[in-house]
Amino acid sequence: MTLESLLTQIAPGVFAWQPRQAATWGLANCGLITSQGQALLVDTPYTPGLTDPFLAAARAAAGPHAALDRVAVTHANGDHTWGLQQLPGAEVLATRAALDHQCLEPTPQQLYTLVNDTDPGQPLGWYFRHHFGKFDFSDIQVLPPTDTFTGHRNLMVGEIPVELHEVGPAHTVGDLIVHLPAQRTVFAGDIVFAGDHPSHWAGPLERVSAACERILGLEPEWIVPGHGPLMTPDELRTYIAYLDDLSDQAYLMHGQGKSAVEAARILVAEDRYVGLGLGLPERLAITLSTEYRHLDGDTAAPDLLELMEHAARIAWDRASVAEPTR
Repeated sequence: MTLESLLTQIAPGVFAWQPRQAATWGLANCGLITSQGQALLVDTPYTPGLTDPFLAAARAAAGPHAALDRVAVTHANGDHTWGLQQLPGAEVLATRAALDHQCLEPTPQQLYTLVNDTDPGQPLGWYFRHHFGKFDFSDIQVLPPTDTFTGHRNLMVGEIPVELHEVGPAHTVGDLIVHLPAQRTVFAGDIVFAGDHPSHWAGPLERVSAACERILGLEPEWIVPGHGPLMTPDELRTYIAYLDDLSDQAYLMHGQGKSAVEAARILVAEDRYVGLGLGLPERLAITLSTEYRHLDGDTAAPDLLELMEHAARIAWDRASVAEPTR
């Protein structure tokens, strides 16, 4: 499959860009909304090299007279924003909290170092090479939003009404969703992961679940998750049940005195969420650590590298069992 074939029409004037590679980090969904010679992009891919094919496909779909000069950013994670430099001068819409959060994100240079200068014979170095070594983080310029808001923002793309709704803090502190009422479509960003375990950095899980319920309240026909295939409302309800059960498990094991990493290892070992397939269950260590911070009333900024280390060690141990000769 060529990258150009990844842009799929969902509804008139609405397209989703969906890299179809399971069980990995960084390959995020993006979107295009176009009508009457106008366009709005939803997020950008991780790197310039990934962004260029997306933009070429978007230009072909939007037509020669539609400028790709507006982007709605669902949150500040690099895999949804670091392609912005390929759109110089574009208007970039985001929540005010997303702008505030951007300074907490690891820089491309830091990720490059983690991929190239860590020990591949140890869990963290091995994990970063496996999941992030495929990306070219050199020469990436991180651009901030140019227009921020709180609450909601309505706009028009030609004849298509677009609603931007702030739903964070949830996945991150600055999440928004993009609702197209006439097309009955919602771009959910990383509020929703399809077919895999999410990694939630802000939480708590009840806010992620509430954001999903808010999406259902918009009565969409299709939900475009931040990662994975399109979802129906029934599939989103199943995802909400997963989030709620994970919240319950966190509360239970926190009360039993188990650490977040211990809780993650227990849930992984018992394969509690088999419906998510092989996926990346080690990300439970990240999401449960976030949940534990809320249960403990800890308002300090999380140590992102420590969280990745916990996830990497779970993945390393699982791989060692599967491949004892590694």
